[in-house]
Amino acid sequence: MLHINDLTFRYGGNALFERAAVAIPDRHRVGLVGRNGSGKSTLLALVRGELQPDGGSVEFPARARLGYLAQAAPDGPQSLIDFVLAADTERAQLLEEAEIAHEPGRIAEIHDRLASIAAQSAPARAATILAGLGFDEEKQRQPLSDFSGGWRMRVALAAVLFSAPDLMLLDEPSNHLDLEARLWLESFLSAYPGTLILVSHDRELLNAVVEEIVHIDRGKLTLYRGDYDRFETARAERLALRAQQSAKQMAQRRHMMEFVDRFRYKASKARQAQSRLKMIERLGPVAAIMPDEEIAFDFPDPEILPPPLLTLEDAAVGYASGKPVLERLDLRIDMDDRIGLLGPNGNGKTTLLKLLSRRLQTQTGSLRRPAKLRVGYFDQDQADAFAPERTAYQHMAELMPQKNETAVRAHLGRFGFSKDRADRRVQDLSGGERARLLFAMITYDAPHMLLLDEPTNHLDIEARDALMTALNAFEGAVMIVSHDPRLLAATCDRLWLVAEGTCKPFDGDLADYRKRVAEERRAEKREAPAKQREPSRKDDRRAAAQARARLKPLRDAARAAEAALDRLHRQKQALEATLADPRAYDGAPDKVTETTRQLGQLNRDLATAEEAWFKAQHALEAAKQIDSSL
Repeated sequence: MLHINDLTFRYGGNALFERAAVAIPDRHRVGLVGRNGSGKSTLLALVRGELQPDGGSVEFPARARLGYLAQAAPDGPQSLIDFVLAADTERAQLLEEAEIAHEPGRIAEIHDRLASIAAQSAPARAATILAGLGFDEEKQRQPLSDFSGGWRMRVALAAVLFSAPDLMLLDEPSNHLDLEARLWLESFLSAYPGTLILVSHDRELLNAVVEEIVHIDRGKLTLYRGDYDRFETARAERLALRAQQSAKQMAQRRHMMEFVDRFRYKASKARQAQSRLKMIERLGPVAAIMPDEEIAFDFPDPEILPPPLLTLEDAAVGYASGKPVLERLDLRIDMDDRIGLLGPNGNGKTTLLKLLSRRLQTQTGSLRRPAKLRVGYFDQDQADAFAPERTAYQHMAELMPQKNETAVRAHLGRFGFSKDRADRRVQDLSGGERARLLFAMITYDAPHMLLLDEPTNHLDIEARDALMTALNAFEGAVMIVSHDPRLLAATCDRLWLVAEGTCKPFDGDLADYRKRVAEERRAEKREAPAKQREPSRKDDRRAAAQARARLKPLRDAARAAEAALDRLHRQKQALEATLADPRAYDGAPDKVTETTRQLGQLNRDLATAEEAWFKAQHALEAAKQIDSSL
């Protein structure tokens, strides 16, 4: 399906890819992984043809349909369901042509093709995908412009999934999904029948979906069989083997050089010494083992405060007076708590974090907290609010005016910022580096509690692992909203469920929550037919009129074909009656011969007419079937 041959691509004078090669077979699901900045998104752009390689080629079948998740969120007055349906361009074009086509043959071809691509089931498929990504029937009919950027990115993902391309490219598709939608996506992609290239930093998603891993490392592409965990093991074994080979080669060189140094000036050993020098040259340079750069997270530990850190009693919170998003909140947080918040997006998880960080106040009830309590709040949108021309050091120094430069740089060093990186402008930092800068900024005063809202969206897998290690070592309280089940499982020992306008402890673990989500989805499917809106008489009359208008050309063609067939049958009966009359043979023989010839031609015309009538009837029936399900 996809062949990358000796690919070379340079950006800003640096070679992102240098004679890289890999082959991905048809219908394989592949994970594309690598450190931040290694070139994953660039490689997808090269596959799409948006960038041109400096050398080599990217090849896949010319007729293969390519689909990818655009980075820009769609917008406009179009409804969600119509936007997703339009992603199947062939279906949309055929339906549009069916409205204006008049030639019966072409109309028949259109409806035959619509039937072959299952056009009649398209609205149901689109609705199912949108529902899986969190849009109920009412939301599916609302315009795109009514939704935020994150929700519109979900619609863009739904459109790609619905279009079912032969080669699908997905770049971090779970970034804008809550845990519930992510679980649905995992199930959908696991059964995807086409070729899939998935860029993701979500280890759980990769393990559940892909069959192979393509690793980008120092400009090369290496294919590993199996899921991400198997890749990690195989790569560690490969690096260990290379290290052994390198050590063995260095020992050989050292041993031979010792012989050369000892005997090169002795006449009896000079020839042997020269021979060993040539052997050293043939060994070539020692293979360098370049370790990956370590990603640092090191949260400063706060001083201990007596419990509890926070107490909510019958509290309510919201953005408009008298309209609480959450109410009946009776919760307590202690210094050693590790809490994961569960629940679909839009239920109030971020609202609860804003209340606990004092960005919102209680509308009713109370929130009690010590005066000395310090809270670090990681808001994923804050990483986009940095001044792009300022450096990481300048942002940090502004928060720490009482500290000298050494102290400021030392704190940045906790999060992987060397002097060189700290002096780079924010606009030149990667998404992962901006996230680490935000972590540095929210912890400069050693907070007692960390409130983290989707902290891993811009972190690669190695950085996520480093974050988990640091959170487990942190001596304060932690509350996390995340779509990454591995992060929640590794760092949280308590789960709270935000649902039905409140937040309560969840009795169970993530496996129990997965089961609950699956059961709720099954229940929704069973109830869906009962919830379908009953059409009004006016709707019925309008639909019937539209159906009659669409079917009229086909009905006319079928009637014309039937009339022609009847006419030919009557003519055939008349000729057969003539030839059956004995008196016909009393006259000139030429007349009988002509009548026989006419009957033969008529039989051929009848065969043609019957074929035309059959096609017209088939096209009419196919159109009726499609109309009944649209």
